Amino acid sequence: MLRWTLTFLLVAIIAGVFGFTGIAAGAVDIARILFVVFVVLFLISAVMQAIQGKPPAI
Repeated sequence: MLRWTLTFLLVAIIAGVFGFTGIAAGAVDIARILFVVFVVLFLISAVMQAIQGKPPAI
């Protein structure tokens, strides 16, 4: 579960860089939407990990 959380965080950061800096001018809207989606998935994964109370397995 921790791997998914970190994966979602990484994808959100990459999408944010492309979307908010204008690097991918043609896909700015898509990158911004993906940023929000993956931040939400990251938060859900982090909360689920905390609720389960298990130590992270890396």
